[in-house]
Amino acid sequence: MVEPDLSRLARTIGDPSRMGMLALLMEGRALTAKELAYGCGVQPGTATEHLKRLQRDSLIESTAQGRHKYYRLASAEVAHAVEALMVVAKPMKVAPPCRRPAGALGAARFCYDHLAGELGTRLTAVLLEREYLVNHGEAMDVTERGKVWFADFGIDVTSLRKRRRRFAYPCLDWSERRDHLGGALGAAVAERMLELGWIDRQKHSRVVSISELGRRALASEFGFVIDSLASDQTVAISS
Repeated sequence: MVEPDLSRLARTIGDPSRMGMLALLMEGRALTAKELAYGCGVQPGTATEHLKRLQRDSLIESTAQGRHKYYRLASAEVAHAVEALMVVAKPMKVAPPCRRPAGALGAARFCYDHLAGELGTRLTAVLLEREYLVNHGEAMDVTERGKVWFADFGIDVTSLRKRRRRFAYPCLDWSERRDHLGGALGAAVAERMLELGWIDRQKHSRVVSISELGRRALASEFGFVIDSLASDQTVAISS
Protein backbone atom coordinates (compact mmCIF):
# COMPACT_ATOMS: atom_id res chain seq x y z
CA MET A 1 0.00 0.00 0.00
CA VAL A 2 1.34 3.42 -0.98
CA GLU A 3 0.34 6.62 0.78
CA PRO A 4 1.43 10.25 0.33
CA ASP A 5 4.43 11.14 2.50
CA LEU A 6 2.69 14.06 4.17
CA SER A 7 5.14 14.24 7.05
CA ARG A 8 8.09 14.83 4.72
CA LEU A 9 6.10 17.42 2.77
CA ALA A 10 5.15 19.16 6.02
CA ARG A 11 8.81 19.32 7.07
CA THR A 12 9.79 20.76 3.70
CA ILE A 13 7.09 23.41 3.65
CA GLY A 14 7.34 24.03 7.38
CA ASP A 15 10.74 25.72 7.15
CA PRO A 16 10.13 29.51 7.21
CA SER A 17 12.65 30.24 4.47
CA ARG A 18 11.29 27.58 2.13
CA MET A 19 7.72 28.67 2.78
CA GLY A 20 8.80 32.24 2.08
CA MET A 21 10.23 31.17 -1.27
CA LEU A 22 7.00 29.44 -2.18
CA ALA A 23 5.09 32.56 -1.19
CA LEU A 24 7.28 34.71 -3.45
CA LEU A 25 6.74 32.31 -6.34
CA MET A 26 2.97 32.42 -5.84
CA GLU A 27 2.86 35.62 -7.90
CA GLY A 28 3.57 33.49 -10.95
CA ARG A 29 6.95 34.88 -11.93
CA ALA A 30 10.09 32.83 -12.23
CA LEU A 31 12.86 34.05 -9.92
CA THR A 32 16.57 33.37 -9.58
CA ALA A 33 18.16 31.85 -6.48
CA LYS A 34 19.68 35.23 -5.61
CA GLU A 35 16.31 36.99 -5.83
CA LEU A 36 14.67 34.34 -3.68
CA ALA A 37 17.53 34.62 -1.18
CA TYR A 38 17.12 38.40 -1.04
CA GLY A 39 13.35 38.11 -0.70
CA CYS A 40 13.62 35.70 2.22
CA GLY A 41 16.59 37.32 3.94
CA VAL A 42 19.00 34.36 3.62
CA GLN A 43 22.45 33.97 2.09
CA PRO A 44 22.62 32.72 -1.54
CA GLY A 45 24.36 29.51 -0.48
CA THR A 46 21.62 28.78 2.04
CA ALA A 47 18.97 29.57 -0.54
CA THR A 48 20.50 27.04 -2.93
CA GLU A 49 20.14 24.26 -0.36
CA HIS A 50 16.53 25.22 0.31
CA LEU A 51 15.80 25.22 -3.42
CA LYS A 52 17.31 21.76 -3.82
CA ARG A 53 14.99 20.47 -1.09
CA LEU A 54 11.94 22.10 -2.67
CA GLN A 55 12.87 20.67 -6.06
CA ARG A 56 13.49 17.16 -4.70
CA ASP A 57 9.99 17.19 -3.26
CA SER A 58 8.53 18.34 -6.61
CA LEU A 59 7.30 21.67 -5.26
CA ILE A 60 9.31 23.80 -7.69
CA GLU A 61 10.99 23.40 -11.05
CA SER A 62 13.86 25.23 -12.68
CA THR A 63 14.55 26.55 -16.17
CA ALA A 64 18.02 27.46 -17.41
CA GLN A 65 18.10 30.43 -19.76
CA GLY A 66 21.39 32.02 -20.73
CA ARG A 67 23.61 32.40 -17.69
CA HIS A 68 20.75 32.21 -15.22
CA LYS A 69 18.55 29.54 -13.72
CA TYR A 70 14.98 30.52 -12.91
CA TYR A 71 12.67 28.82 -10.43
CA ARG A 72 8.89 28.61 -10.43
CA LEU A 73 6.17 26.51 -8.81
CA ALA A 74 6.07 23.01 -10.27
CA SER A 75 2.34 22.89 -10.92
CA ALA A 76 -1.03 24.47 -10.34
CA GLU A 77 -1.62 21.89 -7.59
CA VAL A 78 1.35 23.27 -5.64
CA ALA A 79 -0.05 26.78 -5.99
CA HIS A 80 -3.46 25.62 -4.73
CA ALA A 81 -1.87 23.86 -1.74
CA VAL A 82 0.22 26.90 -0.80
CA GLU A 83 -2.76 29.19 -1.23
CA ALA A 84 -4.85 26.99 1.05
CA LEU A 85 -2.13 27.10 3.71
CA MET A 86 -1.95 30.89 3.37
CA VAL A 87 -5.62 31.12 4.29
CA VAL A 88 -5.04 29.58 7.72
CA ALA A 89 -1.47 30.77 8.34
CA LYS A 90 -0.53 33.96 10.12
CA PRO A 91 0.86 36.71 7.82
CA MET A 92 4.63 36.80 7.26
CA LYS A 93 6.52 39.86 6.05
CA VAL A 94 8.82 39.33 3.06
CA ALA A 95 10.95 41.80 1.10
CA PRO A 96 10.22 42.48 -2.56
CA PRO A 97 12.12 39.83 -4.57
CA CYS A 98 13.11 42.01 -7.49
CA ARG A 99 12.43 45.19 -9.38
CA ARG A 100 10.83 45.15 -12.78
CA PRO A 101 12.35 47.18 -15.59
CA ALA A 102 10.89 50.66 -15.47
CA GLY A 103 8.73 52.23 -18.13
CA ALA A 104 8.65 51.18 -21.75
CA LEU A 105 11.38 48.54 -21.57
CA GLY A 106 9.31 46.38 -19.26
CA ALA A 107 6.09 47.18 -21.10
CA ALA A 108 6.89 45.77 -24.54
CA ARG A 109 9.75 44.73 -26.78
CA PHE A 110 10.69 42.16 -29.38
CA CYS A 111 12.44 38.97 -28.27
CA TYR A 112 14.02 38.16 -31.64
CA ASP A 113 10.89 38.19 -33.84
CA HIS A 114 8.13 37.69 -31.27
CA LEU A 115 6.58 40.00 -28.69
CA ALA A 116 7.92 40.12 -25.15
CA GLY A 117 7.54 42.23 -22.04
CA GLU A 118 4.22 42.90 -20.39
CA LEU A 119 2.50 43.09 -23.78
CA GLY A 120 3.79 39.69 -24.88
CA THR A 121 3.10 37.89 -21.61
CA ARG A 122 -0.39 39.33 -21.13
CA LEU A 123 -1.30 38.54 -24.72
CA THR A 124 -0.12 34.96 -24.24
CA ALA A 125 -2.04 34.68 -20.97
CA VAL A 126 -5.26 35.73 -22.71
CA LEU A 127 -4.77 33.18 -25.50
CA LEU A 128 -4.28 30.47 -22.87
CA GLU A 129 -7.21 31.60 -20.72
CA ARG A 130 -9.54 31.60 -23.71
CA GLU A 131 -8.24 28.14 -24.64
CA TYR A 132 -6.97 29.22 -28.04
CA LEU A 133 -3.62 27.82 -26.93
CA VAL A 134 -2.65 24.95 -24.66
CA ASN A 135 0.68 24.76 -22.85
CA HIS A 136 2.35 21.34 -22.81
CA GLY A 137 5.43 22.53 -20.93
CA GLU A 138 8.17 22.62 -23.56
CA ALA A 139 5.73 23.33 -26.38
CA MET A 140 2.43 25.06 -27.00
CA ASP A 141 -0.28 24.04 -29.44
CA VAL A 142 -3.41 25.53 -30.96
CA THR A 143 -6.79 24.13 -29.94
CA GLU A 144 -9.76 23.63 -32.27
CA ARG A 145 -11.22 26.85 -30.90
CA GLY A 146 -7.89 28.52 -31.46
CA LYS A 147 -7.74 27.48 -35.10
CA VAL A 148 -10.92 29.44 -35.72
CA TRP A 149 -9.68 32.51 -33.86
CA PHE A 150 -6.24 32.57 -35.52
CA ALA A 151 -7.88 32.20 -38.95
CA ASP A 152 -10.17 35.15 -38.19
CA PHE A 153 -7.12 37.10 -37.01
CA GLY A 154 -5.45 36.45 -40.36
CA ILE A 155 -2.98 33.70 -39.43
CA ASP A 156 -2.82 30.39 -41.34
CA VAL A 157 -1.92 27.89 -38.64
CA THR A 158 -1.64 24.96 -41.07
CA SER A 159 0.93 26.81 -43.16
CA LEU A 160 2.97 27.72 -40.09
CA ARG A 161 3.21 24.07 -39.06
CA LYS A 162 4.98 23.25 -42.33
CA ARG A 163 7.88 25.57 -41.60
CA ARG A 164 11.19 24.16 -40.47
CA ARG A 165 11.25 26.13 -37.21
CA ARG A 166 9.47 25.19 -33.99
CA PHE A 167 5.77 25.90 -34.24
CA ALA A 168 5.03 27.35 -30.78
CA TYR A 169 6.66 27.21 -27.37
CA PRO A 170 6.67 29.10 -24.05
CA CYS A 171 9.61 31.52 -23.92
CA LEU A 172 10.46 32.74 -20.44
CA ASP A 173 10.33 36.53 -20.37
CA TRP A 174 13.35 38.02 -18.56
CA SER A 175 11.49 41.08 -17.28
CA GLU A 176 8.06 39.67 -16.51
CA ARG A 177 9.39 36.22 -15.47
CA ARG A 178 6.34 34.71 -17.14
CA ASP A 179 6.09 32.99 -20.49
CA HIS A 180 5.43 34.72 -23.76
CA LEU A 181 4.68 32.97 -27.04
CA GLY A 182 7.72 32.03 -29.11
CA GLY A 183 8.24 30.11 -32.33
CA ALA A 184 6.66 30.50 -35.75
CA LEU A 185 3.26 31.24 -34.23
CA GLY A 186 4.62 33.96 -31.93
CA ALA A 187 6.41 35.57 -34.87
CA ALA A 188 3.22 35.42 -36.96
CA VAL A 189 1.21 37.16 -34.23
CA ALA A 190 3.80 39.96 -34.04
CA GLU A 191 3.91 40.27 -37.82
CA ARG A 192 0.13 40.43 -38.03
CA MET A 193 0.00 43.20 -35.44
CA LEU A 194 2.55 45.11 -37.52
CA GLU A 195 0.42 44.62 -40.64
CA LEU A 196 -2.69 45.86 -38.84
CA GLY A 197 -0.87 49.00 -37.73
CA TRP A 198 -1.23 48.23 -34.04
CA ILE A 199 2.52 48.39 -33.46
CA ASP A 200 5.53 49.62 -35.41
CA ARG A 201 9.19 48.74 -35.41
CA GLN A 202 11.86 51.35 -36.05
CA LYS A 203 14.33 50.77 -38.84
CA HIS A 204 17.73 49.30 -37.97
CA SER A 205 16.82 48.77 -34.31
CA ARG A 206 14.80 46.60 -31.97
CA VAL A 207 12.36 49.34 -31.14
CA VAL A 208 8.57 49.15 -31.27
CA SER A 209 5.86 51.75 -30.83
CA ILE A 210 2.16 51.26 -30.33
CA SER A 211 -0.47 53.31 -32.12
CA GLU A 212 -3.72 54.63 -30.77
CA LEU A 213 -5.42 52.10 -33.04
CA GLY A 214 -3.37 49.42 -31.34
CA ARG A 215 -4.36 50.58 -27.88
CA ARG A 216 -8.03 50.43 -28.81
CA ALA A 217 -7.58 47.03 -30.45
CA LEU A 218 -5.81 45.54 -27.44
CA ALA A 219 -8.62 46.72 -25.20
CA SER A 220 -11.44 45.46 -27.43
CA GLU A 221 -9.86 42.24 -28.73
CA PHE A 222 -7.89 41.09 -25.67
CA GLY A 223 -9.44 43.05 -22.82
CA PHE A 224 -6.42 44.85 -21.41
CA VAL A 225 -4.62 48.18 -21.57
CA ILE A 226 -0.97 48.75 -20.75
CA ASP A 227 -0.77 52.32 -19.47
CA SER A 228 2.95 52.68 -20.13
CA LEU A 229 2.40 51.96 -23.82
CA ALA A 230 1.34 55.42 -24.89
CA SER A 231 0.46 56.29 -28.46
CA ASP A 232 3.53 57.10 -30.57
CA GLN A 233 5.77 56.14 -27.68
CA THR A 234 8.87 54.17 -28.67
CA VAL A 235 9.85 51.17 -26.66
CA ALA A 236 13.41 49.93 -26.36
CA ILE A 237 13.84 46.32 -27.45
CA SER A 238 15.99 43.71 -25.80
CA SER A 239 16.02 39.98 -26.33
